[in-house]
Amino acid sequence: MHRSAPRLSRILACAAVPVMLVAVGCSSDSGSDAKKNAGSSSSSSSDAAGAEPTKPAVEPAKFTDLPDACASITKGTVKDLVPEAKKKGGTAGRSSDLSVRGSCSWNGLDDKGVKGSQYRWLSVAFTRFDSDQSLGSGAARATEDYTKQVAKEKASEGAQKAAAAAAPGIGDEATAITYKLNKTDEDFEYATVVARTGNVVVTLTYNGAGYAGAKTPSAADILKGAQKAAKEAVAKVDATAAADSAEASPSAGDAKKEEKKDDKKGEEKDDEKSGSEATPKS
Repeated sequence: MHRSAPRLSRILACAAVPVMLVAVGCSSDSGSDAKKNAGSSSSSSSDAAGAEPTKPAVEPAKFTDLPDACASITKGTVKDLVPEAKKKGGTAGRSSDLSVRGSCSWNGLDDKGVKGSQYRWLSVAFTRFDSDQSLGSGAARATEDYTKQVAKEKASEGAQKAAAAAAPGIGDEATAITYKLNKTDEDFEYATVVARTGNVVVTLTYNGAGYAGAKTPSAADILKGAQKAAKEAVAKVDATAAADSAEASPSAGDAKKEEKKDDKKGEEKDDEKSGSEATPKS
């Protein structure tokens, strides 16, 4: 009886060993799973942090085309500003894509005999900007270019008494830059109007000088002429967009005409039907 007690203790001790090993094994697996879960959670958080937010779509460009630069200023205005233009229809500038960039110019010398001669030069240029997801909206890009063009005109080489002022009533925003410039031994008066309408920038320059003793044109007259021509050029951009829109979809008037034609055909069919019903059968 005394020998059986130690033997029983040894048996119980051996029986307890597998239980402890199982417990240790479970504890080890649990720690591994916890580490895996922690790593997965960390990776998910990192991926979420690294993902770039979706950028909002840029505003579509207002204008998708440009007017013919040489037809953007009326013949009457050209005749008034450049009385003896060499080419009344203007000289178009070179462009690889006229829907993005276009220009035209006129120049002429009005010979007044013993009273001297008056020289005039007029030019207009259009630049259109498309909307781009990476570059920004057409209007924003045009605004940036507008600012650059104004600064460029202010810094014209050889310009004297340069001045800039807002030119209200021309597009969404406009600035008129005036200055004097001496060239070919004559004093020239310059006026440039830089305007923006939507996603299009319009730059119009008008200048003049008196030759052979003729008086130099007044700065006020040159500025007035430039503003008048600039308004017409900007208005032409709007008119071109309206014309393109009308061509893309039938006008209300055309739709009504088609509707009337259908109604008339329906009435004629009803009359024919009534007539056949009224005719006695033989």
